[in-house]
Amino acid sequence: MRSSRIWTRLLGVEKTVIELVEAEESEAGENDSADVLIVVHARPAKGRRQRCGICGRRCARYDNGEGRRRWRALDLGTLQAVIEAESPRVFCPEHGVTVASVPWARHGAGHTLPFDDTVAWLATHCSKTTVTQLMRIGWRTVGSICARVWASVTERVDLLAGLRRIGIDEISYKKRHKYLTIVVDHDSGRLVWAAPGRDKAILRAFFALLGEERSAKITHVTADAAEWISTVVAERCPNAVRVMDPFHVVQWATEALDAVRRAVWNAERGGMGRATRGSKSLKKARFALWKNPEDLTVGQRAQLAFIAKAHPTLHRAYLLKEGLRVALKQGEDIVEALWEWVTWARRCRLEPFVKLQRAVVRHWDAITAAAEHGLSNGLVESMNTKIRLITRMAFGFKDPEALIALAMLSLGGHRPHLPGRHTA
Repeated sequence: MRSSRIWTRLLGVEKTVIELVEAEESEAGENDSADVLIVVHARPAKGRRQRCGICGRRCARYDNGEGRRRWRALDLGTLQAVIEAESPRVFCPEHGVTVASVPWARHGAGHTLPFDDTVAWLATHCSKTTVTQLMRIGWRTVGSICARVWASVTERVDLLAGLRRIGIDEISYKKRHKYLTIVVDHDSGRLVWAAPGRDKAILRAFFALLGEERSAKITHVTADAAEWISTVVAERCPNAVRVMDPFHVVQWATEALDAVRRAVWNAERGGMGRATRGSKSLKKARFALWKNPEDLTVGQRAQLAFIAKAHPTLHRAYLLKEGLRVALKQGEDIVEALWEWVTWARRCRLEPFVKLQRAVVRHWDAITAAAEHGLSNGLVESMNTKIRLITRMAFGFKDPEALIALAMLSLGGHRPHLPGRHTA
């Protein structure tokens, strides 16, 4: 095998002519003992010269650009390596004057294709520290590479094709109300779209990207009761069945129960602003009231028994919460069971639960559709948990686009592969 072919295999590049390989003395970095840099002088093969860096179209040469430049390649053992080549500019009828493409790197990148793909693969499997130390790059560079690799995926794959049943939700990725809106495909389990923000304009942008024809084919949409979601879904998918997850309804009931608990606790203190014997009896009662009966400890069961005798108002609120939870599990009989609960809540004389039954009636069709169609927002909630894990592994992101790119690479069904490995 010729040495040039060996070098192209080592570097993981194609359609490239290796002209010269030399070792160059380099200054050692602060945490880097290597003092030799492998410089590979190369040029594109004949059929890959003078092409637009954006569209790949064969174009007329414009000028020499900024002369020779370097692209970081994968390390060769413990030594860093770069590819050095001319970087002329060409004139594209569509994109104007642009740097000519090279077969070993993406347009605008300072790293080779195998380097980008390796970093993206590591980012989906490892922590920030592991990636930065192994590849000897900064974390901001990792974010840029992930965005670049994901952009190359979107160029060849239509992520929104065949959508029928989708889930929509929001997730906080940073303090001070920094949110992402995400869309999940229930049929494939993939994350198909994400964007920074949570409002009608953001969601309308998704449906604009989807298009009117494909939006009309959406049959089911799962989400919480957020008004900005329901309004846009009604506009763009008028024929879709709106499904509200039972989890959020039980969450409303838990909040109503907690409001009653706080009112009883304040009443026991008599407005004195200090603990009394009655208020002390409710200490830590929140945990016993929140948990499902089958998950209670012996001590929590005893505490509930005491509340039933000493605080009947709070115990009635607890029974209403549990009654709603049981009603939502009745399957085909959910309509009858849920209406019985609504009737009970209307005459319970507990204002938080009176308001809750109004909300249940207002979202009646969406709540009952969950049992009728066997759908919930559980898949979307699990996707949120995975995105939070990605954020923790990365020690946070300053740029939401980097987080979106990494989340899509990890959860979008198109994970990057390690260069040189055969995929299953």
